[in-house]
Amino acid sequence: MRILRILLIVLAVLMAALGLLIGLGTAKAPPPLAALASPFRGVDFSDLPPLKHYSARDGASLAYREYSPAAATPGSAASPAYPRAAVLLHGSSASSMSLHALAKELAAGGVTVYALDLRGHGDNRPHGDVQYIGQFDDDVADFVRFARPQLPGARWTLVGFSAGGGLALRIDGGPDGNEFDRYLLLAPYLNFRAPTQRQPGSKPPPGSSAAKSNLQSFVAPYTGRLFAVYALDSIGIHWFDGLPVMAFAVPADSQSFTQTYTMRLLLAFSPRPDYLADIRNIHKPTAVIVGGADEFSIPEQFAPVIHSQRPDVQVTIVPGMGHLDLITNPVALAAARAAVLKE
Repeated sequence: MRILRILLIVLAVLMAALGLLIGLGTAKAPPPLAALASPFRGVDFSDLPPLKHYSARDGASLAYREYSPAAATPGSAASPAYPRAAVLLHGSSASSMSLHALAKELAAGGVTVYALDLRGHGDNRPHGDVQYIGQFDDDVADFVRFARPQLPGARWTLVGFSAGGGLALRIDGGPDGNEFDRYLLLAPYLNFRAPTQRQPGSKPPPGSSAAKSNLQSFVAPYTGRLFAVYALDSIGIHWFDGLPVMAFAVPADSQSFTQTYTMRLLLAFSPRPDYLADIRNIHKPTAVIVGGADEFSIPEQFAPVIHSQRPDVQVTIVPGMGHLDLITNPVALAAARAAVLKE
């Protein structure tokens, strides 16, 4: 009885400690980062397409933007005889608007482009949450099944940027991997422990225009709550997965950006914890592009990590490009366009 009593006391203390971490282990949202807006200053948003909507399997009406292809040379890779379509996935906190320059670049090459507002982002409310881990996978699959009949015979490419690149890898290496014919991952987020991830406090990469490469300058993790929720998740208790565990350096009154993420959204917006298995299980031809001056990733680590599992994946480093340059800078946009149009 004494041992049981001690065990119960220890359990009660642990649960009380976890409760305190969940309740008090939050963090103040970081101030908006002006450096994050600077790469977009050269982007013309005057021709931003209006939002359209499709129905997901749970009945939710989710937003996307459609870009019609420019006329292409007959017989070329993106001519009407060989139609191409691309679905674009944005990065953390963002929306389809952030992919406007990339979408226009691909459309100019004759590709029909669909830029999604992922659930919990952009026009899709409420912000910052999903109903279950894997819901993004289902939403993307629902979209391509909705859009595919509009382009019979097209070759479909899923393009993901940053966290969206991690989501694209998750889909590529998961049960819905055959929904697309090709995948393009732009500076994909793999895992916070992955060798590709630049750690907080590290020096800015050579050529970077960012004042900081510290992840905490953009993201404020609720460290105590993250630890507690993760610990409870590991023993099958998911009661707190809908609480915010991370805040972003975006305006508090923004209608376009998402201010916080719940645990289940955070886990849904990335590869599975065994990200190397996702790489091994890639279904279709896949390419990776990363900027040589990326502020959040370590460019030279992508090839060793990915080729350790799949030597057939093409990894390209675009010199001098920062993280957001991949979706705004003409040099990086041209590299993405070439990858999508590649035979």
